[in-house]
Amino acid sequence: MPKSMRLVGLVVAVFSFGLAAARARNFADVKPSPQQIEWQDLEFGVLIHFGTNTFLDREWGNGTVSPAVFNPTQLDTEQWMRAIKAAGAKYVILVTKHHDGFCLWPTRQTEYSVKSSPWRNGKGDLVQEVADAARKFGLKFGVYLSPWDRHEPRYKNSAEYDDYYIAELSELANHYGELVEFWLDGAGSEGHVYNFQRIIENLRVSQPNTLVFSDAALFEYGDIRWAGNEDGDIPYENWNVLDRHGYVRWRPAEADTPLHKEHWFWHPNDEGSLKSVAELVTIYEHSVGRGGQLTLGLSPDHRGLLPEADVKRLEEFGAAVQKRYGRSTIMKSHVRTLGAIEAALDADPATFWLASAGSHQATIEVSFPKSVAFDRALTMEWLNDGQHVERYAIDAWDGKAWKTIVEGGPIGHKKIDVFPLVTASRVRLKILSSTTEAHIREFQLFNTGN
Repeated sequence: MPKSMRLVGLVVAVFSFGLAAARARNFADVKPSPQQIEWQDLEFGVLIHFGTNTFLDREWGNGTVSPAVFNPTQLDTEQWMRAIKAAGAKYVILVTKHHDGFCLWPTRQTEYSVKSSPWRNGKGDLVQEVADAARKFGLKFGVYLSPWDRHEPRYKNSAEYDDYYIAELSELANHYGELVEFWLDGAGSEGHVYNFQRIIENLRVSQPNTLVFSDAALFEYGDIRWAGNEDGDIPYENWNVLDRHGYVRWRPAEADTPLHKEHWFWHPNDEGSLKSVAELVTIYEHSVGRGGQLTLGLSPDHRGLLPEADVKRLEEFGAAVQKRYGRSTIMKSHVRTLGAIEAALDADPATFWLASAGSHQATIEVSFPKSVAFDRALTMEWLNDGQHVERYAIDAWDGKAWKTIVEGGPIGHKKIDVFPLVTASRVRLKILSSTTEAHIREFQLFNTGN
């Protein structure tokens, strides 16, 4: 089949999925696309801010700064990726153009880009360098292209600027390989009307598998939704299905937050604003641990390197998460059974336990040869067939009766429950209510020592 026909087929498939989602009568009928399933399993990515603001000790540029200020003399994107990998992230989103309009690739649409800077003698392409480094380290790559542009004169004319923006987006979509995510916000939308439908339709032609992130209020047909804050906190309860004006669609939540408090770009002498390991772990538990995605903001410095303090903090964060939520030593000691329940206890998300067909309640019980102590539970729902668990409880046997440790609403992709230390030789996960039979990928217990 010719490539053009394959692309058309993929675009039609994506569009058809959107129509199916739109026709669904309630949330239980909606299923994720294969691309959304794969993306949710990534769980943790980073958003990199680097540009003229980096060299001017500012967060927002007005588009009047000379491109000559952009000149990192020790730029090493592989240093970035080593730190990102150590943190446990699985994908990288690069801010290819921030609100000041300065482009990090040699776009043909404007001279306001790296080609007018002294960096690499005007021959550099930072988007390419970041994309290549990410893939070398096994990380997926995506882009953010600011819709707001404070430099471009055509921004005053919505229709003309849409042509300009789509031309820039087309360059990114066609020249840098497969994009895992197109990160899009509504920056600058006050007084400016964007033709988002046309923008996304153009992106889909070249990148049919790219998931589009946006605030749910921007448009109905995105693939990922913003959690609603920049604190890395996803409010619970968290459902993957969103109803926008009767348009029902699978839109998992993504929570973004910078590594430095309230700072997306690098600033000198800013180590004091670094979030602590404890803060980062809490953010992880309140985003990934509530069934969503975490996107952590990173900011290389004026040298083109991640600061040493940032690198160390990323390593510490990755180690802390792995220590808490790596393979459970507690579950290794459970009494094995011959039943299908073992698929939920094997620390392998590729397998899952399925409750009885048509059931709305179910129980997974785990026994241990002797009492174990734990203060965390991690539960994952298999979402390929949709999100179905509405309420659940985790109980422990105290020797005489079952006592409820925690009770919650939806499980979704992953639910981490935190509670005071419990000691028991029997534990059970009770599905109290589900729209149809529950699918449980994992049920794990951990003792974090806190």
